[in-house]
Amino acid sequence: MTDLNNISKIKQILEVALLTSANPLSLDDLQKLFSEKIERSTLRMLLDELKTEWQDRTMELVLVASGYRFKARDEYSSYLMRLSPEKVAKYGRAVMEVLAIVAYRQPVTRGEIEEIRGVALNPNAIRQLQERDWIDVIGQKEVPGRPSLYATTKHFLNDFNLRSLSELPDIESFLQNEIPLHV
Repeated sequence: MTDLNNISKIKQILEVALLTSANPLSLDDLQKLFSEKIERSTLRMLLDELKTEWQDRTMELVLVASGYRFKARDEYSSYLMRLSPEKVAKYGRAVMEVLAIVAYRQPVTRGEIEEIRGVALNPNAIRQLQERDWIDVIGQKEVPGRPSLYATTKHFLNDFNLRSLSELPDIESFLQNEIPLHV
């Protein structure tokens, strides 16, 4: 499957799969598209070519924690949000502070979050973040009472267009909700 026509066809199949998928696709997911084995290095090369081909268009191919996906370029986000204004959730400062503490200090307990913030934690803040699938319980701390340990999820990374936690911006930008969410 290495002649030019087949390479072009493979790239078209990758493109249509990525454009129509609601979720990011990993290299393993993309390999499932083909009956013959396609090397991961070949897929990466073709994905790089797709990224280059789309660089002057309205969408871009990005790599996030769960895989590859197309997303609207940031300059078009405000227009797209008008189509579904009810989907754009605005989170209050308290919820964003909790999310920032979990993101930057994970794993962290509820008590540690309260200690850092200096105020009691409203249970709705944790609930909202868990419902959005941005944080989850990853275990219990080995101390009396065994409190739950919270950490961010891959869904959090995907929604904030991050491949890993090392790409988190400075905490002030995060708290001011200046990070573009996936539309």
